[in-house]
Amino acid sequence: MSATPREHTRTYYLGKLATELEQRGLSAVLRPYPPALRISHPDAAMLAETVDCVPHSEGWSYRWSWGEVVGLADDPAHAAERIVRVLAARR
Repeated sequence: MSATPREHTRTYYLGKLATELEQRGLSAVLRPYPPALRISHPDAAMLAETVDCVPHSEGWSYRWSWGEVVGLADDPAHAAERIVRVLAARR
């Protein structure tokens, strides 16, 4: 099965977020279909979260597994900071 342009865009944005998260010491593994990131802290793998990327009228946004928006896909650094804070609060 070949990926659609929408899936390529989603994967592109998730890859940018994964890079930002890894620079902050988190593990981010791309799930291929449907594209999403499995994010965890290397020292506390039980504290994990899944983030996907969805289109909307103004562009694309990262979204938590429960549906709340994490941040705009055009600003992966800001979204990564928010994810780091949420996972740190759970520790």
